[in-house]
Amino acid sequence: MEQQYQRDTICVQSGWKPKKGEPRVLPIYQSTTFKYETSEQMGKLFDLEESGYFYTRLQNPTNDFVASKICELEGGVAAMLTSSGQAANYYAVFNICETGDHCIMSSSVYGGTFNLLTVTMKKMGIECTVVDPDLPAEELSKAFRENTKCVLAETISNPTNVILDIEKFAKVAHEHGVPLIVDNTFATPINCRPFEWGADIVTHSTTKYMDGHAMTVGGCIVDSGNFDWEKYADKFPGLTTPDDSYHGITYTKKFGKGAYITKATAQLMRDLGSIQSPQNAFLLNIGLETLPLRMEKHCANAQKVAEFLEKHEKVAWVNYAGLESNKYHALAQKYMPNGTCGVIAFGLKGGRKVSEKLMDHLKLAAIVTHVADARTCVLHPASHTHRQMTDEQLLDAGIAPDLIRFSVGIENIKDILADLEQALDQI
Repeated sequence: MEQQYQRDTICVQSGWKPKKGEPRVLPIYQSTTFKYETSEQMGKLFDLEESGYFYTRLQNPTNDFVASKICELEGGVAAMLTSSGQAANYYAVFNICETGDHCIMSSSVYGGTFNLLTVTMKKMGIECTVVDPDLPAEELSKAFRENTKCVLAETISNPTNVILDIEKFAKVAHEHGVPLIVDNTFATPINCRPFEWGADIVTHSTTKYMDGHAMTVGGCIVDSGNFDWEKYADKFPGLTTPDDSYHGITYTKKFGKGAYITKATAQLMRDLGSIQSPQNAFLLNIGLETLPLRMEKHCANAQKVAEFLEKHEKVAWVNYAGLESNKYHALAQKYMPNGTCGVIAFGLKGGRKVSEKLMDHLKLAAIVTHVADARTCVLHPASHTHRQMTDEQLLDAGIAPDLIRFSVGIENIKDILADLEQALDQI
């Protein structure tokens, strides 16, 4: 029996496992296409009768080795890389939803995901009901309809730092015969593995902590293999009835626990083409090797920053689940006992304008759209990513007009705190 490695070992050793005479480091298969000896060999690939590579828009070996590493980290059965986290969430939902279907989403999710499901996918005929993640189970249950096909939420919301009660959401979703999709970007599988708490599918923006250096945009979808699609066959005909575009293959019957990811690859990646480049997958793999080390430092630094801000006279509020005073502290201890992430949300006395001024005085922390990489960075959503919203709309989305998203890096904590202190002194 093959040894089961710990997560930090998986980050270094899993995925690419070279044989005699092969490169020690994961190669970049920088090729659009792959050669075969006979027409029959190629034909079997197109019929999904054999596994292999023929065109990088669908699959590439570099990508698959990295996807298998992330899959092992999450404890899943199959995974695929996408060109972005947005593509991952789109594919994850669209793989099981079509025109006339309905999904449920936590109101605290990242703004891009919120818009994807409530605006863009609405144009495709897929309705979305938005729910407060803190709703009691019986209230959450009322959001389900006969045509509901999935529930989507985030382990730690971006940018509001809401901690999801994964077990509650999974239990209610399963009572209604649908899977729970969890975006695990901020926690990463180092700090939380949603499958262990009942989630069925996990997505990631690998652009964030997994890459860790703000170099590559990418996404990933991982399937736990635990959801019984056949049990609810009428709900998920795309997986449980013949696919005419592949000579009548039924994914659940032919691929078993690999059905969901195989369909996402064979159908969605084939037709929509949001593949991650092999070069980006190679760089992502380098980031993954140090992910446990960086997450430990991110969390340790963020805890000290949150404690500093909580005591500062100019700070109105701090939302970081590592603080004992935080409303999500108990949930964080349950699901992420070793730490949450390095992102802190806080606001200043004096409101929105003072928050903007603070950022202009920071020197080490850079004002950037990005979040969750090695460098400390800062963003004011009301002025930047959510600039088009009124204060009322911001509050409806759970984003206070004075909210500052502070992404704590892995620099020396003394330097991070000194930068914050000198900026706060100037407002």
